[in-house]
Amino acid sequence: MYRCDLPCFGNLRNKSQIHYLCPKPKRLKKELLDGTMLPVMEEFYSLQGEGCHTGKPAWFVRIGGCDTGCFWCDIKESWDPDLHPLTKISDVVARVAKCPAAAVVVTGGEPLLYNLAPLTEAIHALNAQTFIETCGAPPITGAWDWICLSPKRENPPDRAVFKLASELKVIIFDPGDFAWAEENANFVGEKCLLYLQPEWSNRKKMIPVIVDYIRQNPKWRLSLQTHKYIHIP
Repeated sequence: MYRCDLPCFGNLRNKSQIHYLCPKPKRLKKELLDGTMLPVMEEFYSLQGEGCHTGKPAWFVRIGGCDTGCFWCDIKESWDPDLHPLTKISDVVARVAKCPAAAVVVTGGEPLLYNLAPLTEAIHALNAQTFIETCGAPPITGAWDWICLSPKRENPPDRAVFKLASELKVIIFDPGDFAWAEENANFVGEKCLLYLQPEWSNRKKMIPVIVDYIRQNPKWRLSLQTHKYIHIP
């Protein structure tokens, strides 16, 4: 990883002197370009902890590599793809086939830095559903049954992803983030579900503020990181 002296966040809330550890460019190996291998950080079977599908069991695949680098990210070890072994998607799919839940959540890092078409095609061949969480900045690859768009100021979504989003989940660190949430909500489709989620480290302060905001703006729903409350992966 290398140090970048440019702040990653528009209004850094008095954090403008922090030097962020920004991700290195992803490895451009043939296997990554054709989607037959991915830098997999971890895989595990758990319950979905956030948003619309909270409580549903799924097989999770976390892919290494991120070109955003949010200062509040709690999985910074996912940023550098070179820290994570290139894994054959056939091996991933073999583990999915043994999972009782016919659902796979692909997350990161930022999974759309890679060609995910072969992975989703193989998962669908098992009659399993595909879910992804993305910031929406890279182009969409793969066939997805559910797209959770979690936009980041420092790497805004491509406009094309808004109409594909199944749910919009905006992280709220402080009250200034409500305007960012509303800006993004203007572009999604009518059926897209809208969620506000407190940033974990600031949750005690922001949950009452978010609840009050949703009362006044009932198109929004509250999302919590329930997996952290009940201590599961």
